[in-house]
Amino acid sequence: MSTDARTQQEDAYLALQSTDEFQALRKKFRGFVFPMTGFFLTWYFLYVLLSIFAPGFMGRTVGGNITIGLLFGLGQFVTTFAITFIYARWANRELDPMAERLGARLDAQKEG
Repeated sequence: MSTDARTQQEDAYLALQSTDEFQALRKKFRGFVFPMTGFFLTWYFLYVLLSIFAPGFMGRTVGGNITIGLLFGLGQFVTTFAITFIYARWANRELDPMAERLGARLDAQKEG
C-alpha cells in the first residue's frame, strides 16, 4: 500500500470519528461499559476487602462446608458470565447496528 493510499485511508477514519453518528456510538458504548465496569469492580473489591478484613463473616458456614466466602467467590464467576451475556445481547441489539452503518459508510468512502 502506498503512502498516499494509507494517508487517504487514515483521513477517512479520522473524518468518520468526527461525525455525530460515531460520537453517539462512542457515547452509547461508554454509557453501558463504564457503569458496568464500576459495578463489577465494586463487587469484586467488596469480596476482596471482606476476605481481608472480615474473615469471621466470610468464614461463616451457611450449610455443611459451604461458607459465605465461597458463595461470594462463586458469585464472582456468575457475575462475570452474566455481565458477558448481558453485554453481548445489548451490543447485538443496540451497538452493532450503529457500528455496521458506520462501517458501511466508511467502506463506501474508501471505494468512492
